[in-house]
Amino acid sequence: MIVDLSGIEAVLFDMDGTLVDSDAAVERAWERWAVEYGTDPRAALAIAHGSPADRTVRRLLPGLDDAAVAAASARQLALQYDDLSDVTATPGAHELLLTLARLGMPWAVVTSADARLARVRLGAAGIEPAVLVTVEDVSVGKPAPEGYLRAAALLDVSPARCLVVEDAEVGLEAGRAAGAMTAALKGLDGDVRLDDLGQLAYQLESAPAAP
Repeated sequence: MIVDLSGIEAVLFDMDGTLVDSDAAVERAWERWAVEYGTDPRAALAIAHGSPADRTVRRLLPGLDDAAVAAASARQLALQYDDLSDVTATPGAHELLLTLARLGMPWAVVTSADARLARVRLGAAGIEPAVLVTVEDVSVGKPAPEGYLRAAALLDVSPARCLVVEDAEVGLEAGRAAGAMTAALKGLDGDVRLDDLGQLAYQLESAPAAP
């Protein structure tokens, strides 16, 4: 189905699994963390993608107090900082970013990672966003819309004129709650369904000019 993208003025990207192919690194870190904390790695992987670490930790270990959650979340992120050997841009990512530059369309990255992890992963993928919103910039992470609302405000674009691109249901929920259109990868359901980001590059370039 062809969706009218003529009203889109900015694109807001999730990072892991969307702009950056880091799924293997994410899964290695959660598997190791789960073993350290005595919980089922399969349960961790089933809910970890796209969610802030503290939210996942609370769901897996509901008996922890706030200080213990913070420590467990910090440990999980620490396992990821130097694991960059197979981190790269996702298929079509650079093509799409070049298309946005040609169209003069601003974009941002909104991630559940912290700033340190976001910068090293984006750097490994050769991607430099002008606007980056991390878990440290919001009071509540995905599926709350705060990160996407903040990115839209920083770009000075109405959320209703933004397209949120995601590969996880919690991120799509955040985009919808922000009032944005959504584009979904990995077979998920959004206003636009994508096989890869090159497909979105074509659709944006083919969209008629907004009146």
